[in-house]
Amino acid sequence: MASRDPQGTGRSGDTITRGTSNVFADLGYPDAEERQTRLRLAYAINEAIASTRLSQSEAASRLGVSQPKVSALARYKLQGFSVERLMTFLTALDRDVEITIKKKPRSRRAGRILVAAA
Repeated sequence: MASRDPQGTGRSGDTITRGTSNVFADLGYPDAEERQTRLRLAYAINEAIASTRLSQSEAASRLGVSQPKVSALARYKLQGFSVERLMTFLTALDRDVEITIKKKPRSRRAGRILVAAA
Protein backbone atom coordinates (compact mmCIF):
# COMPACT_ATOMS: atom_id res chain seq x y z
CA MET A 1 0.00 0.00 0.00
CA ALA A 2 1.39 3.43 -0.95
CA SER A 3 2.00 5.94 1.80
CA ARG A 4 -0.30 8.94 1.75
CA ASP A 5 0.41 12.50 2.78
CA PRO A 6 -1.63 14.04 5.63
CA GLN A 7 -4.01 15.78 3.19
CA GLY A 8 -4.87 12.48 1.53
CA THR A 9 -3.79 13.48 -1.99
CA GLY A 10 -1.96 10.21 -2.54
CA ARG A 11 1.40 11.91 -2.93
CA SER A 12 4.25 11.75 -0.53
CA GLY A 13 7.27 13.99 -0.60
CA ASP A 14 5.75 16.63 -2.90
CA THR A 15 6.36 20.23 -1.95
CA ILE A 16 4.28 23.19 -2.93
CA THR A 17 5.94 26.49 -3.68
CA ARG A 18 3.84 29.63 -3.63
CA GLY A 19 4.25 31.60 -6.85
CA THR A 20 4.58 35.30 -7.36
CA SER A 21 2.04 37.47 -9.14
CA ASN A 22 3.91 36.84 -12.41
CA VAL A 23 3.70 33.25 -13.63
CA PHE A 24 6.24 34.02 -16.37
CA ALA A 25 8.83 35.01 -13.75
CA ASP A 26 7.99 31.86 -11.81
CA LEU A 27 8.70 29.83 -14.95
CA GLY A 28 12.02 31.61 -15.47
CA TYR A 29 11.31 33.59 -18.64
CA PRO A 30 13.93 36.35 -19.10
CA ASP A 31 11.25 38.71 -20.50
CA ALA A 32 8.69 37.87 -17.81
CA GLU A 33 7.56 41.45 -17.15
CA GLU A 34 6.93 42.16 -20.84
CA ARG A 35 5.01 38.89 -21.22
CA GLN A 36 2.89 39.73 -18.17
CA THR A 37 2.24 43.24 -19.50
CA ARG A 38 1.18 41.91 -22.92
CA LEU A 39 -1.07 39.33 -21.26
CA ARG A 40 -2.85 41.96 -19.16
CA LEU A 41 -3.26 44.27 -22.15
CA ALA A 42 -4.68 41.39 -24.21
CA TYR A 43 -7.08 40.62 -21.38
CA ALA A 44 -8.28 44.24 -21.41
CA ILE A 45 -8.68 44.10 -25.20
CA ASN A 46 -10.72 40.89 -24.98
CA GLU A 47 -12.87 42.42 -22.25
CA ALA A 48 -13.48 45.53 -24.39
CA ILE A 49 -14.43 43.42 -27.40
CA ALA A 50 -16.79 41.30 -25.29
CA SER A 51 -18.39 44.27 -23.53
CA THR A 52 -19.16 46.00 -26.83
CA ARG A 53 -20.34 42.69 -28.32
CA LEU A 54 -18.18 43.04 -31.40
CA SER A 55 -17.71 40.00 -33.59
CA GLN A 56 -14.14 39.09 -34.41
CA SER A 57 -14.64 40.51 -37.91
CA GLU A 58 -15.99 43.79 -36.53
CA ALA A 59 -13.16 43.98 -34.01
CA ALA A 60 -10.62 43.29 -36.76
CA SER A 61 -12.02 46.16 -38.79
CA ARG A 62 -11.79 48.52 -35.83
CA LEU A 63 -8.27 47.45 -34.97
CA GLY A 64 -7.04 47.47 -38.55
CA VAL A 65 -5.97 43.82 -38.49
CA SER A 66 -7.22 40.55 -39.95
CA GLN A 67 -9.81 38.41 -38.20
CA PRO A 68 -7.22 35.66 -37.54
CA LYS A 69 -5.17 38.24 -35.56
CA VAL A 70 -8.22 38.95 -33.38
CA SER A 71 -8.68 35.21 -32.94
CA ALA A 72 -5.04 34.92 -31.84
CA LEU A 73 -5.62 37.71 -29.30
CA ALA A 74 -8.74 35.95 -28.03
CA ARG A 75 -6.65 32.81 -27.44
CA TYR A 76 -3.79 34.85 -25.89
CA LYS A 77 -1.38 33.87 -28.66
CA LEU A 78 0.61 37.09 -28.33
CA GLN A 79 3.65 36.45 -30.49
CA GLY A 80 4.05 39.39 -32.84
CA PHE A 81 2.05 41.81 -30.66
CA SER A 82 4.15 44.50 -29.00
CA VAL A 83 3.08 46.35 -25.88
CA GLU A 84 2.74 49.52 -27.97
CA ARG A 85 0.53 47.82 -30.55
CA LEU A 86 -1.73 46.38 -27.85
CA MET A 87 -2.10 49.81 -26.26
CA THR A 88 -3.03 51.21 -29.68
CA PHE A 89 -5.70 48.52 -29.99
CA LEU A 90 -7.15 49.60 -26.66
CA THR A 91 -7.45 53.22 -27.80
CA ALA A 92 -9.14 52.00 -31.00
CA LEU A 93 -11.67 50.29 -28.71
CA ASP A 94 -12.41 53.60 -26.96
CA ARG A 95 -10.27 52.87 -23.93
CA ASP A 96 -7.83 55.31 -22.36
CA VAL A 97 -4.36 53.99 -21.61
CA GLU A 98 -2.52 55.82 -18.85
CA ILE A 99 1.17 55.35 -18.10
CA THR A 100 2.47 56.52 -14.73
CA ILE A 101 6.18 56.64 -14.00
CA LYS A 102 7.29 56.88 -10.40
CA LYS A 103 10.27 56.06 -8.24
CA LYS A 104 10.24 52.51 -6.91
CA PRO A 105 10.06 51.92 -3.17
CA ARG A 106 13.36 51.26 -1.42
CA SER A 107 12.00 47.95 -0.18
CA ARG A 108 11.88 46.55 -3.73
CA ARG A 109 15.11 45.53 -5.46
CA ALA A 110 14.17 46.53 -9.02
CA GLY A 111 11.65 48.65 -10.88
CA ARG A 112 8.69 46.93 -12.51
CA ILE A 113 6.04 47.37 -15.13
CA LEU A 114 2.47 47.12 -13.88
CA VAL A 115 -0.72 47.07 -15.91
CA ALA A 116 -3.98 47.57 -14.05
CA ALA A 117 -7.37 47.70 -15.73
CA ALA A 118 -9.87 50.07 -14.16
